Amino acid sequence: MTLFNPTTKPAFSPSPALKRVARGNLCAGCGGCALVAPTKIEMVLSPPGYLRPHQIEPLDPQEDARIARICPGLGQDVDPDGRIDDVLWGPYISMHTGFSTDPALRHQASSGGALSGVLTHLLESGKIDGVIQTGASPQVPVANATVLSQTAAEVHHAAGSRYAPSAPLAGLEPYLDSSRQFAFVGKPCDVVALRALAKEDPRVNTRIPVMLAFFCAGVPSQTGAEKILENLGTDLASTTSFRYRGQGWPGQATALLKDGSERSMSYFDSWGGILSKHVQLRCKVCADGTGTAADLVFADAWHCDDKGYPLFEERDGISLIVARTANGTNMISTAVRDGQLTVEPFDPSDLAAIQTGQSGRRRALFARLAGLRLLGRPVPRYRGLQISAPAWQSTLKSNLKNFLGIIRRGLTGRLG
Repeated sequence: MTLFNPTTKPAFSPSPALKRVARGNLCAGCGGCALVAPTKIEMVLSPPGYLRPHQIEPLDPQEDARIARICPGLGQDVDPDGRIDDVLWGPYISMHTGFSTDPALRHQASSGGALSGVLTHLLESGKIDGVIQTGASPQVPVANATVLSQTAAEVHHAAGSRYAPSAPLAGLEPYLDSSRQFAFVGKPCDVVALRALAKEDPRVNTRIPVMLAFFCAGVPSQTGAEKILENLGTDLASTTSFRYRGQGWPGQATALLKDGSERSMSYFDSWGGILSKHVQLRCKVCADGTGTAADLVFADAWHCDDKGYPLFEERDGISLIVARTANGTNMISTAVRDGQLTVEPFDPSDLAAIQTGQSGRRRALFARLAGLRLLGRPVPRYRGLQISAPAWQSTLKSNLKNFLGIIRRGLTGRLG
């Protein structure tokens, strides 16, 4: 892994917006700032293995102000706009469970293949010309790369979760300048930044009329993935490809070695035992791991134990599908009508039980933000995300534990 670690200070004043993000260790790694100023900011892999902006030229005041407005690390605005507005899950229109009717895709994908099924339908019906999504890096097996999928086969090849840093917004400028239309698939924070940019740049909604996301438990560093390889008794130099999940549900983390052999680890051990310990700070104070800005959001519709980890009997995958816009509702209904998806209604009151990690983080957020404020650290500005209400669903003991935990991390220098 090659890490960027600057040793000299730039000859110009750094961006005030980026300085605030860095001071609070609030970067989500989306690449939105590099999209705003593509010749002046680049995304680089920084210790301990996260993608971070590196400013190479001075920004003008307009560029800096735009970065401050769209950066998900600095804040997020949500407008219910007449939709159901759940305290934990945010605004939505409907919830379903379902899966791809293609058995091979359902098996290959991380959780039922519904996301890839919708993308396939959009391509085959001519609604879009391509899909901007995250796939495996051809250079570093555990890393990610932004790819353009223009066929069903390419969508299927990119299917599956990739628990590593990605900055899909950084390279969007050519797509915005094109004459074609695309679907964008990204982390919730990626879509937040893209929606915010759409309010200022009309090209976004014209060229990217579809924005999809997935429930996100946080972005682990690339170091986390290398720890998995270490626990499998191998390393990057000996590894040809790496799959974080898929080929079953929940599927295993699997490394294909250069000698042709495979080494695997359960999802419980890979995510629960290793990757979750390498998640960046910004994700621990995220108010939106469930994609409130997307048209459609997808997740695992699994049952969890009391620690928030799935029950691991391998089975056919089932996706949770949350439609947050009328556009999303239409995509689901047409994909079902044309035989790409099978769905059934889902009772939202059951969601906290199958996504305990998400509900737990929302309930802990108010206490964590309070701790950061007490430490004098910058915190994200959240509007319309009901920050305090979830805390009332938690116990005093739990709130105090999260508050004191952040304080302790800050006093011991572990906040970054």
